[in-house]
Amino acid sequence: MSATTAPDTVSVSSAADALKIVPHPHPALRRKAQPVTEINAALRRHVSEMFELMYAHEGIGLAATQVARPWRLFVANPTGDAEEKDQEQVFINPEIVRRTGSETAEEGCLSLPQLFGDVRRAQRIVVEAFDLNGKLFAMDLEDLPARVVLHEFDHLDGVMFPDRMTPAEKAKAAPKLADFEHAWTKAQKNGEIPSNRALLKEFEAFKL
Repeated sequence: MSATTAPDTVSVSSAADALKIVPHPHPALRRKAQPVTEINAALRRHVSEMFELMYAHEGIGLAATQVARPWRLFVANPTGDAEEKDQEQVFINPEIVRRTGSETAEEGCLSLPQLFGDVRRAQRIVVEAFDLNGKLFAMDLEDLPARVVLHEFDHLDGVMFPDRMTPAEKAKAAPKLADFEHAWTKAQKNGEIPSNRALLKEFEAFKL
């Protein structure tokens, strides 16, 4: 579903496990998110938990795939301040309809803690999405707010910010990425984390 087709808005409840931010190389981070087809109480609860997680980890944006949910949505607050509720935004089934200019700036990611690198992105964008009431909206953003949206939008397509680094930046990030991957493999061998196949099956089967 594109940003020109609204999801149904209904009021039902559904049990859900507590959300956790998944680290690289969790397989959910490389899967393309699926369009949201209805907005219900369970989705709203997940969105609320996503904001709580984002603030707890001192983030400014968080995509559903980062909490192992297959939905095409993300939350953002470029200030990172939980008290500034008017800066919170939920983007459901977002589309980037315009990109202009370019600038390079340092980025980080809650799924790649303590890893940072320069990424070139559009300096200004127009994004369309649906809010939690199923209403289509558009925002004209630039600088940091635009970068946050582009970073989180990438997550919905299975793209992470190191993928957009220059070769030199990627080379600097390689040891840290290798550490993440080594720790993941070790945890799986020790039975602390399910297999990637099991994780993907759970991710793809998750329903609201």
